[in-house]
Amino acid sequence: MGEGLSDKLKGAVNKGKGEAKEQVGNATGDKKKQAEGKLDKLKGEVQDKIGDLKDKFSK
Repeated sequence: MGEGLSDKLKGAVNKGKGEAKEQVGNATGDKKKQAEGKLDKLKGEVQDKIGDLKDKFSK
């Protein structure tokens, strides 16, 4: 397995969690929840990119 798999999995979880939070925030008009969701999605994107880099440099 690649070195970055763990980071990619964490990234996917955070992106999913962020999407859910953002949708709840959109549905309820909760700006704080929307912002938390966007932040979680961004965190997930960064973790995914870190996983890609680890895989690239571990070869």
